[in-house]
Amino acid sequence: MSSTASPEAGARAGAREWAGLAVLALPVLLLALDNSVLFLAAPHLGADLRPSGTQLLWIMDVYGFMVAGFMITMGTLGDRIGRRRLLLTGAAAFAGASVLAAYSVNPEMMIVARALLGVTGATLGPSALALIGTMFGDPRQRAMAFGIFTACFMGGAALGPVVGGILLESFWWGSVFLLGVPVMVILLVAGSLILPEYRDTAAGRVDLASVALSLAAIMPVIYGVKEIADEPARAVPYVAVAIGLAFGLWFVRRQQSLETPLLDLALFKGRGFTAALAILLLTGIVQSGLYLFVSQYLQLIEGMSPLKAGLWLVPPALALAVASVLAPVVARRFRASHVMAAGLGLAGAGFLVLAAADGLGLLMTGAVVGFFGTAPVSVFVFDLIVGTAPVEKAGSASAVAQTSGEFGIALGVATLGSLGAAVYGSRIDVPGQVPAGSREAAADSLSGAVEVAAGLPGAVAADLLSAAHAAFTDALAAVSVASAALMIGLAVVSLAVLRSARLAGEDAGSADQAAPATGTRSETAPVGDR
Repeated sequence: MSSTASPEAGARAGAREWAGLAVLALPVLLLALDNSVLFLAAPHLGADLRPSGTQLLWIMDVYGFMVAGFMITMGTLGDRIGRRRLLLTGAAAFAGASVLAAYSVNPEMMIVARALLGVTGATLGPSALALIGTMFGDPRQRAMAFGIFTACFMGGAALGPVVGGILLESFWWGSVFLLGVPVMVILLVAGSLILPEYRDTAAGRVDLASVALSLAAIMPVIYGVKEIADEPARAVPYVAVAIGLAFGLWFVRRQQSLETPLLDLALFKGRGFTAALAILLLTGIVQSGLYLFVSQYLQLIEGMSPLKAGLWLVPPALALAVASVLAPVVARRFRASHVMAAGLGLAGAGFLVLAAADGLGLLMTGAVVGFFGTAPVSVFVFDLIVGTAPVEKAGSASAVAQTSGEFGIALGVATLGSLGAAVYGSRIDVPGQVPAGSREAAADSLSGAVEVAAGLPGAVAADLLSAAHAAFTDALAAVSVASAALMIGLAVVSLAVLRSARLAGEDAGSADQAAPATGTRSETAPVGDR
């Protein structure tokens, strides 16, 4: 492949760039699918490997910890050594880790394999987003590319339960990991032929101390917020969060003293950039929190199996995918900040419907409308953050955006989960016939009440389940109302702050533009095949 120049602003993409987008969609589709099928595979994996409770938690969670911890490092590394090189190297390593996971013979081997999947998976997203930002010089085309990219992620999440169910019914649990191998092989072959290479030829060496500090900052915080959601009374998670924040402050101070920092803090000088990250984070909180509650409603109140519940969750995911493609089209007629605000307002209305749900009809209507309305956020925020960052910092900017999303997922379970748990505990009226030793478990969560009810006489069990269902419905309503209020608040913020930021082809003339003052999108020298 010949050397490929960075596209000038406004240059329209051709067939090669759109083919490159199709190639870049492969890893994000796989990662989304991989996350969802693991939950279906967990019982089969547990029966075979027989992990302890702690080991099973590590198998489920270590992937997310590694992805979140290494995202910023990998984004910056891609800027330095080449985004295509990092993407293809990560893809090859991900395929190898997938084989290791598929043929794990004990819990320890599986934990190591999942950790390696997380580290290698962290190379894929930032590299792909940064390449999209540099391949598509025309703002409208770039916004559409980000919309398609987001739709592929949601499509993978929607297909996960279906594909996972088919694989687990026909093969052993390791097949869900081997699914990634042919996808990565296609990415390696097609990517080496189609994708261009971009790197910052003037960048210095990666500061290993900053890498260590970023891990020490991010991973304890992610761990802490996850554990707070499960056991809010324990002190250890709060200590972990405090330790992570302290290392985060140390990390920031070190970046300020380095000539070539791991993370360029100048990216955050634009008010639009910071506001966009905050909107992405808060929207992620709502999406993950409500996904948790709707999933629990389907399984614990409607009595669905995990696979059937997963199929019922396909419509909201598809709504988000469809809206991700429609949003850039609508933004050709209206300001993108207005489209985002309208979507967030629609999401608020959908979540209010969800709050009033007393059955599957309203539940799914509210979820579909709500998730449909949140779609423009990811599309336009990615466009703003990656599209307006200096081209040599696109990988780093992409990593910051995706790390914000990872924090949103973790915080959604912690914050909205804690709110729902508090409402549930205050509203449930445990029948007096329930044994004293089981009352606390029944009052703690709906799943606890269902487990307690399984060992009680029929009439008492029915009374307990009725009380638990009513309390959980109240909890879902409270979480939905809080989410609706947050969405409406973010709609106002997007109108007030992002109207002057360059989104989806809008002219950039405001002094408050989100792009940082350091560099422009044409400063990075192209490099050829290496």
